[in-house]
Amino acid sequence: MPAVRSVLVVGAGAAGCATATFLAEAGVSVDLVDVKPDVSALGSGITLQGNALRVLRRLGVWDEVAGRGYAFDTLGLRAPDPAATLLVELTEIRTGGADLPATLGMYRPDLAAILVDRASRAGAKVRFATTCTALAQDDAGVDVTFADGSTARYDLVVGADGIRSWTRHQLGINLEPQSTGMGIWRVFASRPDSVTRTDLYYGGPCYIAGYCPTGPDSLYAYLVEDVQDRSQLSPEESLDVMRGLAAAYHGPWDEIRERMTDPSRVNYTRFETHVLDGPWHRGRVVLIGDAAHTCPPTLAQGAAQALEDAAVLAEVLLAHDELTDAVWSAFTERRLPRAKTVVEASVQLGQWLLDRVQGDVPGLMGRITHLLADPA
Repeated sequence: MPAVRSVLVVGAGAAGCATATFLAEAGVSVDLVDVKPDVSALGSGITLQGNALRVLRRLGVWDEVAGRGYAFDTLGLRAPDPAATLLVELTEIRTGGADLPATLGMYRPDLAAILVDRASRAGAKVRFATTCTALAQDDAGVDVTFADGSTARYDLVVGADGIRSWTRHQLGINLEPQSTGMGIWRVFASRPDSVTRTDLYYGGPCYIAGYCPTGPDSLYAYLVEDVQDRSQLSPEESLDVMRGLAAAYHGPWDEIRERMTDPSRVNYTRFETHVLDGPWHRGRVVLIGDAAHTCPPTLAQGAAQALEDAAVLAEVLLAHDELTDAVWSAFTERRLPRAKTVVEASVQLGQWLLDRVQGDVPGLMGRITHLLADPA
């Protein structure tokens, strides 16, 4: 019998949906709640590395994900010159295994919808526009109060509610995300035929200019700059700023820039980071995903690490008969060092750019790739 029979998962992102699916499929009673009114996600793309695809296959959604996304195995590095000179084409390691691609890009809301639907089909009770207002736990369970005044008791609460986690705050954990000093413009647009993988341009007016195909007819492109307060810009002004920055980049960027016409498809966010450097649980409440660790997207590992958290948490819960220290020791030992290493590497890559120093990028990326090739 699993260590828990009833679980509340707070947050219907990748970590929450995956946890709910794994546990519900094993016969655990799972409630999955999210404050959002419906299935939604930031309307740009997402890059999924092989280790994320490995978990998605375990969830039983790989075929659907593959059908909606765009897979590739190489990475191009280009110069920010008028010819967009291709400096090198790298064949990436398939960190999810030889039978999965190295990388897949897809439209982020599509992935969100697939994962929510999978959790529901597994038997999780999914409720949107639902918030928690209080947690009260004892040795045997957790009493939860919801915003509508209803209450329920669970064996375990999983806080998968993002970078500014309500659950983390309720546990009294003093951990706030910190800006790394970078901001990122993203745009979702139609895909030119010339874009068949991710290419990265280092230098020019931005630290990084890149793009990733997300389907037969779509891509997302991004520009990384010094972080600024862009909050007062209208959507039209944001589009103008991004197009202006993109004017310095050529090759496929020339076509992408011409297709950047919809202001509603542009967004701007800061790079932020944190790691809960210690056990991620307090009693019968545990944090996973961005609630426990957040890495800037320099290694494209945010979703992958969240999915790994879910897979490992479900595995250890289902392997034990009781929720004892042995469960939490196993979870912490398998997840904390790995996630912390990925976060620190992601931050370091950005810091080298901010400091304008030539760090050992190939060495660092090689170490992380080989780490991720081993299942979590």
